[in-house]
Amino acid sequence: MIAYGAALAGGFALLILGAGWLVKGSSRLALGAGISPLVVGLTVVAFGTSAPELAVSVAAAFSGASTLSVANVVGSNIFNVLCILGLSALVAPLVVKRQLVRLDVPVMIGASVLLYVLAVDGTIGIWDGLLLAGLVVVYTLFLIRIARGEKAKAAAAVGDIEAAGPVAARRMSLLPNLGLIGAGVAALVLGSRWLVHGAVGAARVFGVSEAVIGLTVVAAGTGLPELATSVVAALKNERDISIGNIIGSNIFNILSVLGFSGLAARGRLAVAPDVLSADLPLMIVVVLACLPLFRAGYVLSRAKGALFLGSYALYIAWTVMRATTSPALRVFNGVMFDLVLPAMIIGVIVSLILSLRKEEAGQRGDQGGSHEPSAD
Repeated sequence: MIAYGAALAGGFALLILGAGWLVKGSSRLALGAGISPLVVGLTVVAFGTSAPELAVSVAAAFSGASTLSVANVVGSNIFNVLCILGLSALVAPLVVKRQLVRLDVPVMIGASVLLYVLAVDGTIGIWDGLLLAGLVVVYTLFLIRIARGEKAKAAAAVGDIEAAGPVAARRMSLLPNLGLIGAGVAALVLGSRWLVHGAVGAARVFGVSEAVIGLTVVAAGTGLPELATSVVAALKNERDISIGNIIGSNIFNILSVLGFSGLAARGRLAVAPDVLSADLPLMIVVVLACLPLFRAGYVLSRAKGALFLGSYALYIAWTVMRATTSPALRVFNGVMFDLVLPAMIIGVIVSLILSLRKEEAGQRGDQGGSHEPSAD
């Protein structure tokens, strides 16, 4: 138990250090390269913090425990949106860029639906893996194209590309930031491994079943780098990195992690029946909810953050009841699906309608006055 406690403490320390290094290096990199922090969060930070999911899922596929790969990704994506975005919004309300609503959130929703379609037969085949891996390459190249466009605009704004400084100076400033990013990713991966090891060991000592461990600890443990990075980014007022990290991580988890895991399993990446019938559809509902909640005022407020966190607590309770075949599960399902879930859906729709009306009224006011509509 002492060893497990030391692993927990060391894991938390590495996560905090790694998150700080990753946020600092990536934000400086974005500033120096003329790239928005949002694009950096969607790419460099998101891919880096998803490294634990990739390592765990590919290793599970190689070892024959392929059902863990899909369960890990599905659980991590639910954890990312409900728990991490919820906590980040409680730390500081997150302003949602229009690019997220118009492009990245729809891509996340599309990837989630595609995963369900590919998994309906109970297996992610080798061609499914190739499709997912190919799509992550296309998406990454598209984001790089956006980044280059932003860099060109930044260069045009100063009048001359040489105004940003000599090439040698830019390269010298690039290396330390890349070093910070690399050190941050390494610390996050190692810290998450220690933390998961300590948590799983402690859970076994206290007699918690391995089913509950897999559905909760492993999924949340591999999502801890995203948690540490997004919360630290929110605290440091790098909110574009905070929210971009989560959306990018969810896309990367589905397309890259499951794509390469499917290839590693040689087309035999199994999907557990419970995951296919319950957790995967719930993941789709969660990412679908992001679109109206993000669109409503383009702000993820503390109230919405509390809603996300409360929903994750209910999900954990539901998961534990299913895993332990609790007699209270039938009552819980009745209350959740007949009362709580419909109330949440109505609340989201009402929030979106009120926001759209407020936005429309503001636009009418701008047209009636002498001010031009503000550019996004």
